[in-house]
Amino acid sequence: MKKLIAMLAVLLALSAAAFAAESVNAYTTLEEPLAAKLFEQFEAETGIHVNFVRLSGGEAVARLEAEKSNPQASIWVGGVGLDHITAKGKGLTTPYVSRYARNTPEEFRDPENYWIGLYVGPLTFVTNLDRAAELGIEPPTSWADLLKPEYKGYIRMANPNSSGTAYNVLTTMCYVLGSEDAMMDYMTKLDQNIDQYTRSGSAPGKSVATGEIPVAIGYAHDQVKLKAAGANISINAPSEGTGFELASMSLVAGGPDMVNAKKLYDWILSDKDAQKIFTEWYVVLVANGAEKHPDALSIDQIKTVKQDFAWDGDPVNKTRLLDRWTNEIGNKR
Repeated sequence: MKKLIAMLAVLLALSAAAFAAESVNAYTTLEEPLAAKLFEQFEAETGIHVNFVRLSGGEAVARLEAEKSNPQASIWVGGVGLDHITAKGKGLTTPYVSRYARNTPEEFRDPENYWIGLYVGPLTFVTNLDRAAELGIEPPTSWADLLKPEYKGYIRMANPNSSGTAYNVLTTMCYVLGSEDAMMDYMTKLDQNIDQYTRSGSAPGKSVATGEIPVAIGYAHDQVKLKAAGANISINAPSEGTGFELASMSLVAGGPDMVNAKKLYDWILSDKDAQKIFTEWYVVLVANGAEKHPDALSIDQIKTVKQDFAWDGDPVNKTRLLDRWTNEIGNKR
């Protein structure tokens, strides 16, 4: 009897060790503190550890493309949906029909199930009110305002080659102004007022919060979080209309651990604790019945442009727009 009990104890210990040893590799474009809290909660509930690397949207696509013959991650969580559409077009992701996908409206998921939307967030301007007062400038409230000479050297945004946020600025201006040529003309003029282009889309807003730069372009939820943390900033949506991100999630084609990747995918879509963590970062979840933080800025509260996600994320269109920006603006810096 004692031997049987001892054997059972060993088996239970081995099972527990195996359970604890389970893991999955992920790329994420969520803010690192959000990603860490989200994945820690997943491990607490499932015993599956998430080994994650935080990358901007453009970096995630580039990494997946470089690793296409030998994928190192199995899931990509977060990031502008246009980058997920680009990844699909390059054959870097794989379809998955989660049993929880039905909770997400069709307009926010890929019809072929390659990606699914998690939350939406509009492009807005953030201004440090203390720096603005020192410099004698007003917070911008329109895309046209950003071109005014008084903002020269006082605006920061990300590089569209590495940031899905910044690429969304390019596509937004195509819709606002009506053509790629008009967009490039605008971006060339805006470049005169840009002090630097960052790698990450959320970085410019953080620099505004500390007073390093007075004005930045980014997503509203990143800026609202800074304001909630005590930064003396104002947030304005451009009066002409603005674009918005549909932060999404995809499974990596040929990923090494698809079983646990699907478990994580399903958990993010369905778990109430996961949804609560997202709302703490002021994002507006698109799943039916999801909670919303009272301070979060929804796209239905402001004027938005009508975006064609499939066109914007198409690899051919994206490559053309980025090449033009790089050749006409980026390479001349």
